[in-house]
Amino acid sequence: MTDILDELEWRDVIAQTTDADALRTALAEGPITVYAGFDPTAPSLHAGNLATLLILTRFQRAGHRPIGLVGGATGLIGDPSGRSTERSLNSSEVVAEWVARIRVQVEKFLSFDDGPTGATLVSNLDWTSEMSAIDFLRDVGKHFPVNRMLARESVSARLGGDGLSYTEFSYQILQANDYLELYRRHGCTLQLGGSDQWGNITAGVDLVRRVEGAHTHALTGKLITKADGTKFGKTAGGAVWLDPALTSPYAFYQYWLNADDRDVVRFLKVFTFRTQDEIAELEKAVADRPAAREAQRTLAEDVTTLVHGADELARVVAASRALFGQGSLEELDARTLGSALAEVPRAEVSALGASFVDLLAESGLVESKSAARRAVKEGGAYLNNVKITDEAYVPSAGDLLHGRFLVLRRGKRSIGGVEVTA
Repeated sequence: MTDILDELEWRDVIAQTTDADALRTALAEGPITVYAGFDPTAPSLHAGNLATLLILTRFQRAGHRPIGLVGGATGLIGDPSGRSTERSLNSSEVVAEWVARIRVQVEKFLSFDDGPTGATLVSNLDWTSEMSAIDFLRDVGKHFPVNRMLARESVSARLGGDGLSYTEFSYQILQANDYLELYRRHGCTLQLGGSDQWGNITAGVDLVRRVEGAHTHALTGKLITKADGTKFGKTAGGAVWLDPALTSPYAFYQYWLNADDRDVVRFLKVFTFRTQDEIAELEKAVADRPAAREAQRTLAEDVTTLVHGADELARVVAASRALFGQGSLEELDARTLGSALAEVPRAEVSALGASFVDLLAESGLVESKSAARRAVKEGGAYLNNVKITDEAYVPSAGDLLHGRFLVLRRGKRSIGGVEVTA
């Protein structure tokens, strides 16, 4: 087994551990069982969840047994961590649907077999739904001193404002009980999570100690931040989701491709399985040849392959090249082309008939018709990668890609689109 803690420390992903020396000793003695939980607060995991999911994956690759927990029960309650207001509760039907979708996403990152490192996937609804309110209060709740619960950051921060309901107050007990159940059922002795989960996770460590007299461990990952101050995993259009129906593979690829030079090496450590030597070479490339963006391309290709697969990566790379005149637009499938054009300035029209100049302006690719005419006159305007030199040119049905799309380009780097919706 490889020394997973050394690797995680090199990748600079560890925020907190309960006892690093004791955990290192436990890891050296043989395979341990480790779990991470993912609540269905949305129909998909997002880029932020990916950091925790990859830590869990690294533990498996290092010779340990992972458990992926999807919060079928805790998703019905809502975690107050990091929130200033009460969550809106979703119906049991919605939560069940989201649990099913997130299970599929978690499964893609873990290996399931009968060996000592074979993964397990569980929902905490399996044991929580069997527990009566009386059992919950007597068998679990009695181990939680209220003064300690009130002192937890996720609770104390809310008490200074509008407060929080008993429902959210009890969340930490439910999560702690998950650790107890997984210790009993699977011998799990390590829980992973984001740094905002520290209080909930250590509550589980304490519960296992009080009930079973056993010593277990906790490890949290660092909050991912961006050098420019904007929130990691967010775009102008919203969160970067792992579900291709919510964030297209093209948009997903572009998010990582556009990583800031100040962030890209750190992202390579957190989100890829590249070795220390490989990342050192890419770091050197950032310093020596920043315009080549080798590190960004590697990051985008690796993460897109992890989440969406090699075939999808090939499609989005082909689309990215074709949009900028380095490949055939005609060879792109309609879904990939439509997803790519959704990320650039674009116009929707009910029918063709407007001139190329009008479409350039209407798409927002240029600021005015006069600017569009100037671009055509100067030889810097393209329709489907073909230079247009006639200011009066009117695109026809023969120009449409998949009977719906036109790709506009100004110069080498500015892309726009038109979609005929009728």
